Amino acid sequence: MLRSLYSGISGLRSHQTMLDVTGNNIANVNTTAFKSSAVRFQDTLSQMTQGAGAATPLQGGTNPAQIGLGVQVAGISTNFAQGSTQSTGKSTDMMISGDGFFVVSRGGEIQFTRAGAFDFDSAGRLVTADGAIVQGWNAVNGVVTTSGGVGPVTLPLTSMAAAVETTAATVTGNLPSDAAVGSTFVRDIEVYDETGAERTISLTFTKTAGGWDVDGADGAVTATGSLGFTNGELSSGGTMTLNGIAIDMTALTGFAELTTVSISGQNGREAGSLQSYSMSSDGTLMGSYSNGTTQPLARIALATFANPGGLEKVGGTAYRASINSGEARYGTPGSDGLGTLIGGALEMSNVDLSQEFTNLIVAQRGFQANARIITTSDEVLQELTNLKR
Repeated sequence: MLRSLYSGISGLRSHQTMLDVTGNNIANVNTTAFKSSAVRFQDTLSQMTQGAGAATPLQGGTNPAQIGLGVQVAGISTNFAQGSTQSTGKSTDMMISGDGFFVVSRGGEIQFTRAGAFDFDSAGRLVTADGAIVQGWNAVNGVVTTSGGVGPVTLPLTSMAAAVETTAATVTGNLPSDAAVGSTFVRDIEVYDETGAERTISLTFTKTAGGWDVDGADGAVTATGSLGFTNGELSSGGTMTLNGIAIDMTALTGFAELTTVSISGQNGREAGSLQSYSMSSDGTLMGSYSNGTTQPLARIALATFANPGGLEKVGGTAYRASINSGEARYGTPGSDGLGTLIGGALEMSNVDLSQEFTNLIVAQRGFQANARIITTSDEVLQELTNLKR
């Protein structure tokens, strides 16, 4: 049988594979974070018809004569180039800017994806559109520890921000130096005990001939102090302890005709319930509480591989590790060569339609040319069978 017939058949098979891959790329042009693939061809084993001849003093050397036996697919490579950014405005949508993959658990199997279209399920877990559970590290008492193993990223809907007892307060502003002796100003401070219960303490500033006296009252507990000013600047006093609360008044001034003394802050707070959340560029899920505090709730993990091209596609825009991809190395966004996260955006497919349609034409013409090889070989065989007539 003619060798060209089988060469043509191998060409048909290889170009059919190229058509299949190109068609899949075009079909997924709008798939979130889809990575296009490309077919690589190579020739098959060549048949030796004449070996190489060595050169002699009287005779020159000769080259080997070989006949190729067709073409085959050497491999199908995945292009992991970054796709364009598609802004969605949805807080749970995330895009990796740079290298890395989101880590997800599907049916108990750890898989990897670049598609960051996430949402929370009824159990408060961050999941993909098809239900895979996003992996990362959850916070304990507002602290995220990334040294341990990864687990489901969970939004603790019933979490509370613990109450903090007031231990310090700050007073700022100006006490008028031209106030009459005996003038008083009263300023109240809302403070909290260790359970978050609120109470009020009062500071009374009384003008004296040499400066100002300060009287503090926290229920039945009292404390006193004095303030001295030189050219409007505090020269003596400035601190006072009232019922375990350190009151800092060192920022007060004593210029004329200006009364702006006020309580600028204290470090206690009541307990708070979770009201909203947001995602930062380092993958940290931040919770905002009713008492005005914010603290980390969880952090998303990313993974990288020594050879991303060795990953195996498993559908759903996800991959699993293979023996040629290497083991997954987990890390946090923005560290160890991993990309950062962009919230409210998704990565688009990196399919280049102009290139794919060109590949479609090339594959079609290659298929047609190999089909012509088969018809030509068939005509030759027909001539051979007609010799007996």
